[in-house]
Amino acid sequence: MPRPRPSEWLLLGYFTYVAIAGAFFGIGWKPWVLLAVVGSIVLLLSRRKSALRDFAPAAFVLTAYREMDWFTPATRSDHLEQAWILWDRQLLDTYHLRAAIESAGFLFPGYFELCYLLVYTVVFVSVALLFATHHRDCVDRFWLAYLAGTLGAYALFPYFPSEPPRTLFAGADLPHVVTAIRRLNLWLVGGYGIHSSVFPSAHVSSAFSAAWGLMETIPERPWIGRAMAIYAVSVAIATVYGRYHYATDALAGFAISFLALAVIWLERKYLPR
Repeated sequence: MPRPRPSEWLLLGYFTYVAIAGAFFGIGWKPWVLLAVVGSIVLLLSRRKSALRDFAPAAFVLTAYREMDWFTPATRSDHLEQAWILWDRQLLDTYHLRAAIESAGFLFPGYFELCYLLVYTVVFVSVALLFATHHRDCVDRFWLAYLAGTLGAYALFPYFPSEPPRTLFAGADLPHVVTAIRRLNLWLVGGYGIHSSVFPSAHVSSAFSAAWGLMETIPERPWIGRAMAIYAVSVAIATVYGRYHYATDALAGFAISFLALAVIWLERKYLPR
């Protein structure tokens, strides 16, 4: 008989939530079809333990991200972004964040753009680390943490329709240093990004959630989780400096990431191993 893991139940709960929310936003039947497909795949995978099953949530996260594009509103008021941009300009100009990052030429701008780019590899690196440190039995607990923080950000997108500063305020507040990695990032977000919302930042929430998950699952090597946390801070700075997000988005993403710790606590309390 299929025996879904807690993280797989979390996935099913999320896609069910989106299907219900879609009815209120006039999305129609598509989220229900996607829920049926995801549910079927989860039940199929839950029949056996395999490396494919250990990495499969990464595909579901990408699917959940793309699904949020269905919630893109036909019209926007942009009132949220008009307030957020004022705080960003204080941070970038008044407090000289941009000047500090660009003080060493291409070095720091290249580093932060690379951090932004590598967010897409965080889950694969994290699960690989669990395998390498002989913690494969903790893969599900890691996914619980990561999914809680990442899907928690996605779940809020429909309620905060917004555009990224690089497009809404085109030509303003942009980095003065343009690296090849930045051009690649712009190509990726321009061609494969969604247009429903940028609040909260899922880049930030997912990176911090991965850090909390690694701290929980590999406690005897705390440097691994701490290194991921430092990386997550770099991602948060990169999102604001590169104008992919507003500082408000980054702060909200950091706050959402603590859902990871809450879910781990609940799992430990009610599903003892």
